[in-house]
Parts: sequence; structure tokens; C-alpha cells
Amino acid sequence: MVALRKVGKYEVGRTIGEGTYAKVKFAQNTETGESVAMKVLDRTTIIKHKMVDQIKREISIMKLVRHPHVVLLHEVIASRTKIYIILEYITGGELFDKIVRHGRLSEAEARRYFQQLIDGVDYCHSKGVYHRDLKPENLLLDSQGNLRISDFGLSASPGRGVNLLKTTCGTPNYIAPEVLGRKGYDGALADIWSCGVILYVLLAGYLPFDEVDLSTLYNKIEKAEFSCPFWFPVGAKALIQRILDTNPDTRIRIEEIKNDEWFKWDYVPANITENEDINLDDVYAAFDDPEEDRKDDKPSSSDSMGPLALNAFDLIILSQGLNLSTMFNRGQDLVKHQTRFVSQKPAKVVLTSMEVVGQSMGFKTHTRNYKMRIEGLSADKKSHLLMMLEVLQISPTYIMVDIQKAAGDTNEYLKFYKNFCSNLEDIIWKPPQESSKLRASKSRSRRW
Repeated sequence: MVALRKVGKYEVGRTIGEGTYAKVKFAQNTETGESVAMKVLDRTTIIKHKMVDQIKREISIMKLVRHPHVVLLHEVIASRTKIYIILEYITGGELFDKIVRHGRLSEAEARRYFQQLIDGVDYCHSKGVYHRDLKPENLLLDSQGNLRISDFGLSASPGRGVNLLKTTCGTPNYIAPEVLGRKGYDGALADIWSCGVILYVLLAGYLPFDEVDLSTLYNKIEKAEFSCPFWFPVGAKALIQRILDTNPDTRIRIEEIKNDEWFKWDYVPANITENEDINLDDVYAAFDDPEEDRKDDKPSSSDSMGPLALNAFDLIILSQGLNLSTMFNRGQDLVKHQTRFVSQKPAKVVLTSMEVVGQSMGFKTHTRNYKMRIEGLSADKKSHLLMMLEVLQISPTYIMVDIQKAAGDTNEYLKFYKNFCSNLEDIIWKPPQESSKLRASKSRSRRW
């Protein structure tokens, strides 16, 4: 994608993030000097992938919820081929990364983040918006260390007369039990459950519900089988137990959380300035364009956004049979223990599957730009493991997942890899000559 120089009143700089359907660039408002994040979407790509309604809904919701603890959306700009979403530039990173670096937080710090989270979620609910994917990865920190809720891609804003939501969505470890039941659920109460899980993670440094396989994980969530460590403050423990109530009818409400004695300690409510009526004209103008109706199958520049495509030399280097990289690594005492598998599934499906499996095995996952970081304790709970995964395009119909151990015990890493792949059998491609061997031993994974 050719680097942009100016869009409207914004000077556009370096790329600071990249996802499946968009790139995020650093930009600056030439009128005010304010730094912003510019999310750039290709119009043809989102139409092709039937993402228009989802993105339009996400943008509309973000314009509706203007709160000190929610990432601010400034405006939407459109050209014939691109849609530019102008967002507040948040510099402090994810709350998830802070927990990974420092482990459990102090009582005071955990409480302050939880207070800010509840403030932001309460405001969203007052506007009829339910996030449905609250987790530390979607909570950003600004330059002052204040929390900002982001990523409303799975959020819902049901119409009048609609009280229950039906779509099962979210991240497995943070999902409320009633969401798993598929019988309809109250979005506000489901969000409150996720907030309770987040509070637990802030104080403990690990998840309350954390199992190797999804069925066991969901069973524990449905029964609220968890225990608080001894260092939890009495007040926080009591509050978490009231939040992680499997019965939505008796689960604590936000107004009750705000009146809780532990919560109220040093509580400073957010200063909300009510804005004039929110104008969505720029959102409608960006999407309701005659260009959408054209039947143009020619790929745009953004259509190429996806896994890194490998050339012939890359494939030779990656081949275990002829690994030229050893020529350049002599004299270095490095054992990387690379492990790989091939899939014929779409890259997005592979990424989602690996994220779900990684989390079901009790690991934290973080995905960005077709790369994934998986981190957590080994099966014996004695070794800290860190794995880096990358999805690579090796042909129009095949992708390769390259997995490397970045930290931890090698034997425990190899056990992780074997277990990880055994849970991904439905997406891993098996060569025909190996099918009989694999039927005899379902847990064995093809190594490349």
C-alpha cells in the first residue's frame, strides 16, 4: 500500500498496526497539532468480505459512547476507494501487556483500573451498548495511566423492545455462563461477569477459569468453579463472588458495585461532559456510496493485506531438508526449536482456531498482523513458556504456521507443541501418504 501523505486535515505518517482488513497509521491534525490514529480500510475489500454492516455498526457505536474511559472516535472520512477512521492516539499500550510484564497488580492499582472499567461500561450500558468482549487485551492505557475501553467489533446495540441477545461471542475465559447456554442473555449482565473476571486477573495475575480443553473450561464457568488466592483483600473477594454468580437474576448490578465498600475506596467518578446530539452523517456518507454497488472483482491494493507471502528462497530456508540459515548462524549458541505445520484453511480461520486452543490450554494469547504470541505456565507449572507464531502464505491454497520457542524449557515446549497440534487436527493438512499413520495415532502432528 502506497504511503499516504495527507488525508483531509491530517498528515499521515508511519504504520503502527495492521490487521486483517485495515492498517492503522500515525497521523497528525494539521489544524490543532493533535496526534491521532488513522484506521485505513479498503472499500472494495470490506464489501467483498461482507463486513460493511459490522464496521458501520462498530463506528456508529463508538461515536455514540463518548466517555473519558472509552477510546474516542473523532470522525470518519471517505474517498472513492478508502475509508479513514480517525481515533484518539493511545500511547500506554494494553493492560494485558502490563499484567504480562509485572504480574499481579497492587490492591490500589487493581481497584483504580476496575473503577475506571466500571465507569466506562456503565456509560456504554446507559446508551444501550453492550461490549461483549471485555478483556485486558481490549483495555488500553493512556499517557496518564488511565484506562480506555477499545475494540467494539463484537458489541451490540439491540433495538427497542429487544431485551435478550442470542449471539454466542467473546473470548472463552471471559464469557458469562448464560452466553454459553444459547437461550438468550442480557448483554449488561454478561459484561458485568467479564468485568469480574478482569478484576480477578488484575489481583491474581492469572485467570479464574483456565483449563486445557474447552468443554472442561465451559463446565467450570457454568458452575463458577474457582477459588481466590489467600492474598485477595476480603472486600475484593466478596465482590468477585457476587459478580461471578452463575444466576444472572441474582448477579450484582453495576449500581450495587458502585455502592460496594471496597469499590468506593478512593473512588473518583469520571467527569462526563454530555455532548450535543451525535451526528452520524459522516458514517452514512462513508458507506452509502454508489461505489458499493459496482461489481468490480479486480483486487485492490488492500486486498493483498494478509499473511506474508513466501518466495522460493524463503521456502528453501524454511525447509528442514535444506536449511541454509545454519550457514549464517555458525558460532552462535542458539537452538531455536522451530516447529511448523501446513493448513488449507483460510488464514483468519487458522488464527482464530489457534487463539481458542491456546487459551483453552491456559495460555494468554495476543494476535496482531498475522503473528501471535502465546505465553503462560508449562504443563508441569514449573516453567514459563513464551511462543511466537506466524502465519505465512506458501501458495494460493496453502498456508504455513511457523512456531518458535522464545523462552522456557525446551522439553516443556515440545510437549506444548504436541498438545497444541493435537487440538488443531481439523485445520492441519496431512499428506496422503501419512493418513494411515495419523489414523493410528490421532495425537501425532505433522512436523515441517
